[in-house]
Amino acid sequence: MNPQLQEIHELMARIGRPVQLMEVCGTHTMAIFRTGLRALLPEGLRLLSGPGCPVCVTHDRFLEHALAIAATPGTLICTFGDMLRVPGRGGSLETARATGANVQVVYSPLDALAAARQHPELRVVFLGIGFETTAPTTAGALLEAARDGVGNFLVLSAHKTMPNALAALLTSGEVNIDGFLMPGHVSVITGTHIYDAVARDLHRPAVVTGFEAEELLAGILAALRMIAEGRAEVVNAYASTVTADGNRKAREILHEVFEPCDDVWRGLGLIPGSGLKIRPALAAHDATQFFPAPSTPVPETSRGCRCGDVLRGVITPPQCPLFRNVCTPWSPQGACMVSGEGTCAAYFRFS
Repeated sequence: MNPQLQEIHELMARIGRPVQLMEVCGTHTMAIFRTGLRALLPEGLRLLSGPGCPVCVTHDRFLEHALAIAATPGTLICTFGDMLRVPGRGGSLETARATGANVQVVYSPLDALAAARQHPELRVVFLGIGFETTAPTTAGALLEAARDGVGNFLVLSAHKTMPNALAALLTSGEVNIDGFLMPGHVSVITGTHIYDAVARDLHRPAVVTGFEAEELLAGILAALRMIAEGRAEVVNAYASTVTADGNRKAREILHEVFEPCDDVWRGLGLIPGSGLKIRPALAAHDATQFFPAPSTPVPETSRGCRCGDVLRGVITPPQCPLFRNVCTPWSPQGACMVSGEGTCAAYFRFS
């Protein structure tokens, strides 16, 4: 048996009770399934998938806002591909495009900025979603647009940060989480210090780890060692890539362009300080200044979909009545099946 795996089995016997670890990152979820890791773990050790898929946690309020902008003459919506098929109350961006809306899939905000340069007659609105991994590229595009006077380039920001969401999960008391596996790629930007409050205030181990089987085992092992010893610390099990301070330049760009705001998450509701909004100095490129948000509350689209419960770790996808029956990658009923990092998509593909 792999030495790491053997120690994991020994630690679980020593702990003597069930343990639940949450992998926060959607890429971790896919990697865990791809490597078949769950089948190797001892009985009683459960890995929960958390709210780490950017498309999945983007609330229907944002989608309805984007659809309203898409319906406005003289606009071009630029979005990552996964957002295109997320179903909302008024359909999806894909159905909007099919009925005449100007919607274009891009691979980076710089593609959207290029479209704005090419089409000065249009207001080009980039849908900014994602955590600290993608937010710096959006920030860079906004600074370039401001510097070069590309006044028709706008961003509708749904960028989010994770620590307050983890606090919301734990304080709800809905699911028992003994420790967290933190995302490696986000941590490259943020460093490991952003997880200090998880260990210090919430008393849960937080382990930053990579995406290969050996790296994931190392992360699980580090978390179990702390649980067995009654410790709650931040451990960097991905030191080849992640540092304590992260990418200082990227963080400076983020701070220059964005400021924290309260934001709504699918399945988690309104979480104070968990969003990133564009600072007033760049208001000329903030889509909300030209296209106000919906004035009435937008509930999460249900249709029986339990994506929000999946994101909180309350259920696994097979416990949703729609899973595999009417909800498939070809006919998704919720964001968790649409996204390539979605938990439902992972379960569908690998289980």
